[in-house]
Amino acid sequence: MREPWVVGVLLAGLLLGGCGDPASGPDTAVPAGPDTSAPTRQRAPAPPASPASPAAPASTPREAPRVLYLGDSLAMENQQVLGQELRRELRAEYTSAPYSGTTLCDYLEGTAERSLVPAADKAAALVRRLRPDVVVLQFWGNSWGYTPCMDGITYDRSPARYFSRYAADARRLTEQIAAAGRGAGPEIVWVAQGPDPITPDRIRRVNALYAQRAAASGGLVADAGKAVSPAGGRQTWTQYLPCTAAERARPGYCTQPSRGRTALHRDDDYLHFCLAPTTSRPKPCPVRSPGILRIARAITETVRQAAR
Repeated sequence: MREPWVVGVLLAGLLLGGCGDPASGPDTAVPAGPDTSAPTRQRAPAPPASPASPAAPASTPREAPRVLYLGDSLAMENQQVLGQELRRELRAEYTSAPYSGTTLCDYLEGTAERSLVPAADKAAALVRRLRPDVVVLQFWGNSWGYTPCMDGITYDRSPARYFSRYAADARRLTEQIAAAGRGAGPEIVWVAQGPDPITPDRIRRVNALYAQRAAASGGLVADAGKAVSPAGGRQTWTQYLPCTAAERARPGYCTQPSRGRTALHRDDDYLHFCLAPTTSRPKPCPVRSPGILRIARAITETVRQAAR
């Protein structure tokens, strides 16, 4: 980061608003209502007919899985690219319903009046309505009290209360999703986050909670954070990584080809991976961003495992 870390801390509230339209003003207030997102559903394209290729056996399980993607501003910026990857790789039927600034409790039923997520878009409500095979949960771990359902519990004031509450909410969320699935799934995929340069121990412990919850409930962890960490340095935050062969082959994804490296973050945003400015109107990232593509591919591979 080229800016002093104290600036990053002061801007954290704005940054969690989500990756938005670069044409909108960056210094307007972050919306606090549930209209920060709307579920979008994208069906898999029909495969082309090929008389030379025999039809797949009717017994092939979950050939085109139904995937539901929930989360905060990181999911908001990722949602379009993840949908593209899931459709291309798995021919998935995909629905995304992220809300910027949220955390796990926002998606719990019974919190509509103190939440940034409306009742119709709670995790269990969406599971009952959409019957997904896989639910992907991506949360940075909102630690500074933006959402009312956290009851003012923040990491800086009381780490012990914060982690206790976060673990309890993770358990309740998996239980509500499982109950809504009525014994027929869905599989839950927790997305492990990348390193945090401001509170590195917090993000390590949040990722550990995801792993514990997955183990306890039969879910999976997509270690997307590893894809945006240096080789051999899973807990080390970095703004740049060496370009991969795939990034070199795709225009715009190796941002500094002469130096052999690509940008994961903007100079003024250590958290998000969208290379467009963060604005007050959350939207999917509007520009090619290597970090988002790396994360989307890691999630897609784990969904492939979950959908077998």
